Amino acid sequence: MAASTLLKIGDIAKLTGVSVGTLRYYETLKLLHPIKRGQNGYRYYSLEIVQQVQFIKQSQALGFSLEEIRQLLEVCDRGEPPCSLVQTLLDEKINQLGVQVQQMMAFKLELEGYRDRWANVPKARTDDKEICPLIATVALPSDWDR
Repeated sequence: MAASTLLKIGDIAKLTGVSVGTLRYYETLKLLHPIKRGQNGYRYYSLEIVQQVQFIKQSQALGFSLEEIRQLLEVCDRGEPPCSLVQTLLDEKINQLGVQVQQMMAFKLELEGYRDRWANVPKARTDDKEICPLIATVALPSDWDR
């Protein structure tokens, strides 16, 4: 590969809109691999790295963690398409979101219950010892002390 086809990390940052610091972080996580390091310590990358950085950003847009993205890239590095792993991870994310939505809906109902119960409670006097008598009625979870 000719030196003119190699990119320095700053070039990749300009081409992708990803900061040099983030690119170096990706390298520490083994998401990016320089083709070589010069005697000056510079990292040199192939042109394909631009597509790889775009893949990382697109994967993050789908909610994939950097660890999951590393797994996808490892599959790709072995010469296999990572699409079946993408589908598996996506199914897991959809299931997790379903659980989170249910939890959030339950919490919303709980908050609405407090709001409705407190709607007709008289205003607290300034000489009350509690900061807010309304919040003082909230039961703490049993594992609060931990």
